[in-house]
Amino acid sequence: MANELTRSALGRWVSLRAARRAGRAAPWIGAAVAAYLLRDTIRRKGFVRGLLDTTLNALPVIGALKSGIETVRDRDFFPDR
Repeated sequence: MANELTRSALGRWVSLRAARRAGRAAPWIGAAVAAYLLRDTIRRKGFVRGLLDTTLNALPVIGALKSGIETVRDRDFFPDR
């Protein structure tokens, strides 16, 4: 029984540690995706609007808020040309 408790505690510790690492990496993943899509966004929206849209999307909290507001409004802040 003590061995099962030790395994359970070890499994919980490992999963919490992995979740913490993934949480730290999440902002970088979002910024990498935004940078990858930069060229396509600039082609659709123009240089200035595409750059502003991508910059806002790359910021962790602001990008999520912007996406949520755009979803509710059903319109982009920076429309396509």
